[in-house]
Amino acid sequence: MKRKVCVVITARPSYARVKTALEAIRAHQGLELQLVVAASALLDRYGNALQVIEAEGFRVDRTVYMIVEGENLVTSAKSTGFGLAELATVFNDLKPDMVVSIADRYETIAASVAAAYMNIPLVHLQGGEVTGSIDEKTRHANTKLADIHLVCSESARVRVERMGERSDRVYLTGCPSIDLARQALEAEPRDLAALAAAYTGVGAPVDLARPYLVVMQHPVTTEYAEARRQTATTIDAIDALGVPTLWFWPNVDAGSDGASKAIRNARENGRLAHAHFYKNMRPLDFLSILVNSRGIVGNSSVALRECAFLGVPAVNVGSRQQGRDRGRNVVDVGHDAEAIATAVRRMWSSSERPRDLIYGDGHAGRRIADVLATAPLSIEKMLTY
Repeated sequence: MKRKVCVVITARPSYARVKTALEAIRAHQGLELQLVVAASALLDRYGNALQVIEAEGFRVDRTVYMIVEGENLVTSAKSTGFGLAELATVFNDLKPDMVVSIADRYETIAASVAAAYMNIPLVHLQGGEVTGSIDEKTRHANTKLADIHLVCSESARVRVERMGERSDRVYLTGCPSIDLARQALEAEPRDLAALAAAYTGVGAPVDLARPYLVVMQHPVTTEYAEARRQTATTIDAIDALGVPTLWFWPNVDAGSDGASKAIRNARENGRLAHAHFYKNMRPLDFLSILVNSRGIVGNSSVALRECAFLGVPAVNVGSRQQGRDRGRNVVDVGHDAEAIATAVRRMWSSSERPRDLIYGDGHAGRRIADVLATAPLSIEKMLTY
């Protein structure tokens, strides 16, 4: 009998983080994929990842609307509570043999708590990593609730085991997002102009045949009141540089409203005239855009994870990725417009594109499916040390 694997996707980056594992689970003879899409992954203002997921051929078994408007600390907590109640019902209906929770977003803890209290074996992907904010607390809480750990790096494996988790329940698989990065790196040259034109965006058209920059900056949950000012500082730097830029919209975290207002205010005042803004792209399309760029600016984990593998230079701004393993492609700066601009100028003029295999070799999806098909699933045995 096939094992039913319920994967919960709660945000647009979570899909990229797990896509190749979903493909491998779906193709595995011993597994049945159950896909639940929830939270900001359903919302148009954050790119509506659901549309991308379905367009790429996945069947979605359930959707869970759980986001409370406001993008602040109170609504984040309330959204988590709603998610816990709704996901418990979903798991009761689907009756999975295991639930897969991804990374560290606040919505993920709802899936983890529901599965744990329902005695459903919980699998956590991307445990053991350090990021230095509330996300890190959520990630480690997911780890302690989980029964099986799919870690992406050697340092993460060590941390999970030091947290008291059994070594025979910790599997170093690498990250599925690196599988997509490998595909983007090995792909035949693509028509980038046609690729970008396939997505609805706003702002000045950018000639992708010429050098361009990618910006992706999210609010920092522990500094959410500073989100507007911090985003405005990055805007000052990018506006002063005047280079062609593709700017991707911030995520749903507390402070998102402030970050979004900073961007809208700049555009309304005629700034960032050289930038084009997007909400979302299919993961492989986004990575194709990245690998052909001069580099990325902001505080997204993609700059430290996929870009390390791709050799894409990155200017990491602020504290959001504090403590996360990083490669030689990354330069860290504070929220200072001149410091950001100086780092981008150096990146723009450099031909160096160092690569590091920190988060995997590009074959994680298959490894994950094999683990899920063979790992022990008895909760009683898992709790016996």
